[in-house]
Amino acid sequence: MRGLMLVVLLCPLAVFGAKPKACMSVEQAAKLADKDVCVEAHVYDVVELTNGTRFLDVCAPGTPDAQCRFTIVSLREDREQVGELRSYRDADVRIRGIVQPMHERSGMLLSHARQFHGGPPRFRPNSKLLRGFSGEQSKPPIADPSLRRHGGDSL
Repeated sequence: MRGLMLVVLLCPLAVFGAKPKACMSVEQAAKLADKDVCVEAHVYDVVELTNGTRFLDVCAPGTPDAQCRFTIVSLREDREQVGELRSYRDADVRIRGIVQPMHERSGMLLSHARQFHGGPPRFRPNSKLLRGFSGEQSKPPIADPSLRRHGGDSL
């Protein structure tokens, strides 16, 4: 009986203590559009544009730009959540994110520092769904007939 209880108690540890999925190369990730993956790459350089957008260059210095098929981008508005990226120059990194098509290549948006530790990207609400809605308004965001009083008056 004690042996059975021990197995039942330790079973969740085996399930939740399992190793996370292995990371893949940027070449493999480039083929998995719209998938949440972990990418393992060497950062050769960190490039910053005048508008504040930063790129982790994961292509070897001798690779022509046309043959570089993957990029990691961090937008200016994510700078506070991502932090300083220059420390990743000439380093091997593991980043989790969603592979997206970006200007005739594949890429990943780096929007939060937790992505370096297997965490998810920063949540971005769909701006098309937010149109005309404010969290501070007293009326519901949709015109639901079931929320109206009898007689057609709105709340």
